[in-house]
Amino acid sequence: MKYLPLIWAGLWRKRVRTVLTLLCVVVAFALFGLLHGFTAAIDGIVEQMSDTRLRTMSRVNITQPLPLAHRARMQTVPGVDEVSYYNFFAGYYQDRSNSVQVGAIDVASFNVVYPDIQMEPKYVDAMLHTRNGALVGEDLAAEQGWKIGDRIPLGSAVWTRKDGAEAWDFEIVGSYRSPSGKVPTSELWINYDYFDEARAAANGTVTLYFLKIHDSSRSAEIAEQVDALFANSTSETQTQSEKDWLRAQIAQIGDIGFFVNAIIAAVMFALLFVTGNTMVQSVRERIPELAVLKTYGFGNTAVMGLVLAESVVLCSVAAALGIGIAAVLTPPIFREIGAGGLNLPLPVVIMGFALAVAFAVASAALPALRAQRLSIVDALAGR
Repeated sequence: MKYLPLIWAGLWRKRVRTVLTLLCVVVAFALFGLLHGFTAAIDGIVEQMSDTRLRTMSRVNITQPLPLAHRARMQTVPGVDEVSYYNFFAGYYQDRSNSVQVGAIDVASFNVVYPDIQMEPKYVDAMLHTRNGALVGEDLAAEQGWKIGDRIPLGSAVWTRKDGAEAWDFEIVGSYRSPSGKVPTSELWINYDYFDEARAAANGTVTLYFLKIHDSSRSAEIAEQVDALFANSTSETQTQSEKDWLRAQIAQIGDIGFFVNAIIAAVMFALLFVTGNTMVQSVRERIPELAVLKTYGFGNTAVMGLVLAESVVLCSVAAALGIGIAAVLTPPIFREIGAGGLNLPLPVVIMGFALAVAFAVASAALPALRAQRLSIVDALAGR
């Protein structure tokens, strides 16, 4: 503790330079936390996916509809507890630029397949007895200012009505939430029967199915049995566990981990020159002062330690601020991409501080060696 005034005096000698360097390091470690947090969130989303829920879509692509009649045959597969379905609506509110995520569902079966979503029984009952009823997610309700009892006219970028009306009129009869925060609640759910009866085309079809099974070890076997039911038909299916489906989607993007590490490496490499230059200038300007410290009895090791300590304090404080910013920003970001309930992982925080210390030592290594080898006579003589 007795060396802290000396460390502080060294850092605060050139305040503007110290502040600018601090800000550079803060930005770099905030980026480090956000990017590594993003990859951790993706891993978290995959791990959060249920092992007992399968996803069935058209083998061609997700835009190709599947007959609703598939559901009855899927329910005959041993090991399948429940089958629900979902149809994309492609909705917007008031203006086409104000898109709203809307899905047409069978609320009774959907509630079974997704037990991690909480819907009060009275809201489920209201949906069953209100043909144009809708359930709003708590995040979407907060975003749009909607509440139970509101009538919401929505347009659709895909579906037109048989009666020629431009707007689809829905009444919000309830809401749903995710107590764990692991499921996005930014969507509006409408009754499939009402939607299917009113739309002008593709009646009796759905976008995809969700299957609830009770034995996750049989997921691959059950998926094969489901797809075998519709092999060589005009509507062949592709069934996967939700985890496998998500991994496949992520793989199409590319090696996210490689890109993240490459970006962080480039940023840190550039930052090394900034902090290294700061420490070199700081030591060069204080050569006489360091010589005076040696005349007062500070050994070579102590002087070198002071230089290293300045760098470690600067980088550690900046890293703490940067990682703190990332920790504050990541939960809402995770929630938006479907990884609600996750925070910045502790291993990322530990890795960040370890990197900060290593970074500080690397930046100050050469200036510290120069301070250690400093000759008192030469330094005081200005040589």
